[in-house]
Amino acid sequence: MIATRRRGTLLMDILLEAKELTKRFGAFTAVDGISLQVKKGEVLGFLGPNGAGKSTTMKMLTGFLAPSSGSAIVCGETVTTGNVAARARIGYLPEGAPLYGDMTSRGFLAFVAAAHAIPAAEIPDVVESAAGAVHLQDVMEQRVETLSKGFKRRVGLAAAILHAPDVLILDEPTDGLDPNQKFEVRRLIEAMSVDRAIIISTHILEEVDALCHRAVIINRGHIVADGTPSELRARSRYRNAVTMLVPGENAERVASALKRIGGVAKIEAASEGNKVRLTVVPVGNADIAEAIGDIAAVSNWQVSQFSVDPGRLDDVFRQATEGDGLNGNNHNRGGEA
Repeated sequence: MIATRRRGTLLMDILLEAKELTKRFGAFTAVDGISLQVKKGEVLGFLGPNGAGKSTTMKMLTGFLAPSSGSAIVCGETVTTGNVAARARIGYLPEGAPLYGDMTSRGFLAFVAAAHAIPAAEIPDVVESAAGAVHLQDVMEQRVETLSKGFKRRVGLAAAILHAPDVLILDEPTDGLDPNQKFEVRRLIEAMSVDRAIIISTHILEEVDALCHRAVIINRGHIVADGTPSELRARSRYRNAVTMLVPGENAERVASALKRIGGVAKIEAASEGNKVRLTVVPVGNADIAEAIGDIAAVSNWQVSQFSVDPGRLDDVFRQATEGDGLNGNNHNRGGEA
């Protein structure tokens, strides 16, 4: 496909689109009118608390579950349970990566390749290519059930990419992995994103900073926030908050002086040995760092650390999913956190 130019801006290809996706189970609405687009080269984090509708949405996007209304479109094809052409453009790694444990890694990947109707003569090369992409070469002759969780996840990823899909949908791709395994999987996903659209469904906020160009937060089946990681952090009540470390004996005096500064909403204190970490939260993201720095410089507070918070994704997540009214277009309110 060819990128198009609109209003002077070069737009990347939209490879995946959800239009008012809705899923009802009897009287219960699990997903309620979700619309989103994912472009070529984009990694989208799909976030939400347990029960928010993430996995149900993933299943509708991949054609494993028919929507009650709305549609999912992949590379111009409407995804349905019977539209093989559309589903062939998708690679899907479900949560838990269900595998056939009694097969070897090579045998399982060959089985998946055959299920994708890849010609028999091409299957060995396709399997080797996918295995090489996820560094499985050393365990190709081992039965899947004998592999570590990290290697099982890699087998699942290889199965998801071996038919060269345009869209990858990954449900909790690093769940349960140790830090080294997470790093390897993240690096792999980043490399694969160059010419694909990727959605990562996760509840792990660090995945957003590590991998995602954009994040959507859903709650109770609705999208409640949508933006780049920096845009979401800018909506945090901790945006421009000042954190400083002071000796414990000075903490009360420092906090009292800070409360008199205009634009300060509240002060949070946490003990760290014989020191206290003070976090000064501004009203409405006001820039209070310069005023605090000026006072600290002439007041002998003995500040050993001083930093300005760019905003916190966990705070935005809580606001969005606990009914504070945060959405894709509104900035956070100032005041008490």
